[in-house]
Amino acid sequence: MARYELPKVPYDYKALEPHIDARTMEIHHTKHHQAYTDKLNAALEGCPQEVQDRDLLEILADIGSVPEAKRGAVNFNGGGYDNHRLFWNSMKAGGGGEPGGSLADAIGSAFGGFDKFKEEFSSKTAVIQGSGWGWLVYNPSSSKVEYRAMPNQTSPRTEGLVPLLGCDVWEHAYYLLYQNKRPAYIEAWWNTINWDEVQDRLSKA
Repeated sequence: MARYELPKVPYDYKALEPHIDARTMEIHHTKHHQAYTDKLNAALEGCPQEVQDRDLLEILADIGSVPEAKRGAVNFNGGGYDNHRLFWNSMKAGGGGEPGGSLADAIGSAFGGFDKFKEEFSSKTAVIQGSGWGWLVYNPSSSKVEYRAMPNQTSPRTEGLVPLLGCDVWEHAYYLLYQNKRPAYIEAWWNTINWDEVQDRLSKA
């Protein structure tokens, strides 16, 4: 079985300041993402060889094929591993602004413009109960982008969707700097977005 390793963050932990602080980034990456990585490997060790031989994205897209005794752990920790891998790469120093190209067109068609999309994404993500993620996803069935809220670490891939841009609203993602002010964190997070990366994901979808 190939073991998963903690992916690197492609910039310094302090690169996203003042929007996301370096200490939060360090803890989030080295403690939380590391824990999902370790527990994913442990869960997969108890799975049949045919599950172990598949890529994680295939496993998440066909989560029902994982034995029931391990399904919850693979769903949670596999989702946590992949969600965070996407999360780090969705941000960059000097990010933000608005997307262009086919991504802007897709957002405009689905939401009526970027401002309306941003408002809907922010408002719906802010009120997710407990822990979870707000996502911009591509739906292959409709060939359109959509908003989707997902609980805990469950990946949009488990619903046949392609994750394009996710905002982590677990408290560990923002509490040191924003305490209970989740909407303020989300508003600041928009200033970090790497739209080129999101566009690339849409192009590949």
